[in-house]
Amino acid sequence: MTAFEFTAPPRILFGPGMRRQAGELARGFGRRTLVVTGAHPERSAWLTDQLATAGVEWELFPVDLEPLVETARRGVAVASGIKADVVVGIGGGSALDTAKSIAVLASNGGDPMDYLEVIGHGRPLEKPSLPVVAIPTTAGTGSEVTRNAVLKSSEQRVKVSLRSATMIPRVALVDPELTHAMPPEVTASTGLDALTQLIEPFTSCRANPMVDALCREGMGRVARSLRRAWADGEDADAREDMALASLFSGLALANAGLGIVHGITGPAGGLFPAAHGMLCAALLPHAMAVNREALRRRQPQSPILARYDEVARRLTGRDAAGAEDAEEWLLTLMAEMRVPSLAACGIGPEHLDELVAKAAVASGTKANPIELTEAEIREILSRGLAG
Repeated sequence: MTAFEFTAPPRILFGPGMRRQAGELARGFGRRTLVVTGAHPERSAWLTDQLATAGVEWELFPVDLEPLVETARRGVAVASGIKADVVVGIGGGSALDTAKSIAVLASNGGDPMDYLEVIGHGRPLEKPSLPVVAIPTTAGTGSEVTRNAVLKSSEQRVKVSLRSATMIPRVALVDPELTHAMPPEVTASTGLDALTQLIEPFTSCRANPMVDALCREGMGRVARSLRRAWADGEDADAREDMALASLFSGLALANAGLGIVHGITGPAGGLFPAAHGMLCAALLPHAMAVNREALRRRQPQSPILARYDEVARRLTGRDAAGAEDAEEWLLTLMAEMRVPSLAACGIGPEHLDELVAKAAVASGTKANPIELTEAEIREILSRGLAG
């Protein structure tokens, strides 16, 4: 018997040109809006024009680089100052996560440290979040449909999450045309993040049939389109595939969890100024290999072993492909797209003890298909350093 729960935003709007509905969608939640953008708010002028036309008052809140705990605090102050009815997040994962964190903290009160996992008090966020309309302009994080927001603590040098079912945006508006301007490096980073978020839920200990369907479809779209989107940002079909794969990856991780790759990237992203997707890519093939080896030694009857073979078939398009072929496919793709190694991200052997210790207790590790030893986590990192 199969039993599971599946959560998703009340509304998901997907398709080219869908952004034209943004102003009226926001107006449906009230007249005062906080607009959370990336570091270049001028790129969202089309959105603020729509809000003005719809009779909505708005205040901009730009987010530089990754959202910090301090960023969330400042955003809550701005949202409270304008008595925001709704928060619209537009941009990459940083902007969307900031929007979700501001919206839930504005309604619950208190400080982010009261609710953060691992480094905070972990109190439940009991009051419903302010409504969030999430508009991604990258194709990778899936934050537009997830129930958490990742914040970086400068003091503890780690990335951790606020988490609550009420944080799922009320509306996810995904317009692939908004991703056409992504440069190749960002296309590679976000696309590999999406792929990791499809493979880890598919091979997690919490997988379920709905997540499986999304992951299977999403992996196929990444396999046929990530190279094309990286090579030609105006390839509309490839951009649509990647936007849809990213959306599926967010739904998948929200309902089946992730694995050791994200267990490591949380601490690593707090310590080193590297793009999250690049860290995922540098770890993914090695994490898959070490997970398989651990399963074969301790759980040789695990059905997850067959899933790694299926990942290979979906990525390579070859009926006879096995798990090792998936790992080779990933390494080849990373070389083609010039993905930096862990060493190029600033990670060295001297950092392994800290990364291993933090990854072993990270929330992202909990859905890994098998509990790994610290020696096995170290092996993933060591292989990643070797390239």
